[in-house]
Amino acid sequence: MSWRRTLFFVGFWSAIALAIEYRWQSSLGWVTLALGTGLLLVLRRRHAGHVARWILSPEEDPPANVGPWDDVVAALYRRIRDQVATIQELEETSTSAMAAGQALPVGVVTLTTDLQIRWFNLAAEKQLHLKPEHDLGQNLQNIIRAPAFAAYVKGENWSEPLTLKINHASGNYNLLLRLVPYARDRTLLITRDLTQIEKLETTRRDFVANVSHEMRTPLTVLAGFVETLRDAPEGALSEQQREHFFGLMSEQAQRMQALVTDLLTLSDLETSPSAELTPVGITQLLEVARTQIEALSAGRHRWDWNIEPGVNLAGNASELSSAFSNLLTNAIRYTPDTGTISVTWQSLPDGRARFSVTDTGIGIAAEHLPRLSERFYRVDRGRSRALGGTGLGLAITKHVAMRHDAALEVQSKIGQGSCFSLVFQAERVLRTS
Repeated sequence: MSWRRTLFFVGFWSAIALAIEYRWQSSLGWVTLALGTGLLLVLRRRHAGHVARWILSPEEDPPANVGPWDDVVAALYRRIRDQVATIQELEETSTSAMAAGQALPVGVVTLTTDLQIRWFNLAAEKQLHLKPEHDLGQNLQNIIRAPAFAAYVKGENWSEPLTLKINHASGNYNLLLRLVPYARDRTLLITRDLTQIEKLETTRRDFVANVSHEMRTPLTVLAGFVETLRDAPEGALSEQQREHFFGLMSEQAQRMQALVTDLLTLSDLETSPSAELTPVGITQLLEVARTQIEALSAGRHRWDWNIEPGVNLAGNASELSSAFSNLLTNAIRYTPDTGTISVTWQSLPDGRARFSVTDTGIGIAAEHLPRLSERFYRVDRGRSRALGGTGLGLAITKHVAMRHDAALEVQSKIGQGSCFSLVFQAERVLRTS
């Protein structure tokens, strides 16, 4: 009820009271006015009670017909709706920000100015071994008990990060820590695990060292023979000696050429995107490989070929040929003369397909099996070089397997031979009638 209706109500009862007073010359009119005014006050009190209850529960619909409170309720309702919408938007933004913080690969810890922990994400929980039920509200220096970190905090020169070695029951690793002040009374701790980066750097150094080592021997041999041929007096070397020297030089040059070729192949597999998948006829591919590999064996081994026809793959023919050839060549190198090499290509009951090469060679000790596909890893370095291996064949095979969603499996026992297999997923297998 608006103020106009209130004024009308008061005027109406006043008119009635005056009419009674004038007509009957009685005070009954003023009693009527008093009753009407009392009724109005009771009604207003009731309206005020409705408004008060709604204010305590603003999520409910606002009361209707509350007299002079209608305009107030309408204004409050609009304001409440705006505030609710704003709060919901802020909550969504906060939830999104928290989810983004949890998804960060770096650790994030929010702190007060005196370094009490207020919140941390999953990466920080893992890197600093924090526990929400115990560490929230704790001082960070009670968690990271390292003199270097205490000096870093005390110095308050946080423009550069701190590298800190963390010793934990699960292992030792290095963390990059940095404190960043933000807001009025907050500090942010950012952590980054350097373990994987250090592993990659170690791998890079080892790779450079291995390549240098592999190239040094043939280069030394070549340089030595070149120097000998250059400095030898005329007629000092017989034609037979010269031919022997040139043969050794050619052998070392071929070794370097094979090493460079394998390095380029491995680099291409590691950096290039997967080639477009095309149907590859495995039977025809293995027929070509059989001709080449038996020529390389030169009758020194007995071969047993079991190729299931009509089982093909979706993949890259050149890469698959390289992988198959590497496994076949290794079998020749490490199988003594008169040994048996069995080659199998078959479909499996679950829809997958397996290519396996089984030999009766020298075998491999169990401790070496997990590292066979590492670049330049050799069980017997001297024997591998003597047989002409570059140390990259299985690394290439492993990368080809990964690019074709396949698994490289190795089974071997000392003195009993080895079995190398490539197992391809059913999605890659194509069957023809």
